[in-house]
Amino acid sequence: MGELRKPFLLLALFAIALVVAVEVGAAALTGGGDAGSALRGSAGQLGVELGDVGAVAEPSGRGTGYLALIDVVALWTTGLFALSLVLPDRVQGRVQGVATLVFSIVLLLVSLVLLIVAFVELTVMVSLFLAPPFGTLAYLAVWGFFPVDDAAVLLGLALLLKLVWAGLLLAAQPRFARNKGLVLLALTTLLCTVVLQFLHGLLPVILVSILDDLGAVVFAVVALIWALVLLVGSIPAIVKAVRTTATTSGRTVT
Repeated sequence: MGELRKPFLLLALFAIALVVAVEVGAAALTGGGDAGSALRGSAGQLGVELGDVGAVAEPSGRGTGYLALIDVVALWTTGLFALSLVLPDRVQGRVQGVATLVFSIVLLLVSLVLLIVAFVELTVMVSLFLAPPFGTLAYLAVWGFFPVDDAAVLLGLALLLKLVWAGLLLAAQPRFARNKGLVLLALTTLLCTVVLQFLHGLLPVILVSILDDLGAVVFAVVALIWALVLLVGSIPAIVKAVRTTATTSGRTVT
């Protein structure tokens, strides 16, 4: 890979690993707090009577966690770059194709399952909210408040780490900027993070859970697309590895 600066590449790998850790741990880091007073305030903005519904807990949402479905692709790609530091090109070519095939299939299945989960939950949310009074009260009791401030902190941290990751990759090897797939992946994850931040601030807090789940659905679809890209991209590498192995075996027999 030419003048690859190993320390910067390893730091980039660490940065994107932190991003995935923050996003996966978002459910544990946010939510669970008392949201009664904030819920009553946001309900009042929409003219909804809460009745006896008051003692509710903050839901953590799915949007931030579902971003990890995209960022795990960035982690995988960076990991493959780092793999070149310890494996010869010949061995790496053979391992990379098969490993990427397996990874893409797993990501495809996980993303599909999580897409269904998020879509079903989104449907339930909207159905309840649009079925006053008892459906709306049920929605408020479960999803009526969202920890927007906590989520904003996590998303801001994730966005900063993604920018650091991209900068470290360029510092490690400026030619990474010519890799269209890598550039598109970086733009995708940065855009999705900004979009989720925008959705969290678009409507009153009482409706943020719906928008957050909508974002989760979109991110799962994006992850499915990237999984298919990796799946298709791994096939030529596998075919090349098989041909190389067959050629080497033929020469050995001769």
